[in-house]
Amino acid sequence: MIFSIRLTEDERSLAESYAALHSISVGDAFKQALFERIENEYDISVGRDAYEEYLKDQKTYSMEEMKEILGL
Repeated sequence: MIFSIRLTEDERSLAESYAALHSISVGDAFKQALFERIENEYDISVGRDAYEEYLKDQKTYSMEEMKEILGL
């Protein structure tokens, strides 16, 4: 799949400088940025869900209790 992105000269220059600094193509820099953003938003969502579950039952466990629960 091919995408086209319109950038200002300043944005293009910044993207090219970033890509050169990391020895990658501008396309790879944009792909990395996109997938990092998706991953970060997913992590935030999972963390938010876990925190909501924690708020429902704030029981915590020691490392020894967790090992016993998990059979380790």
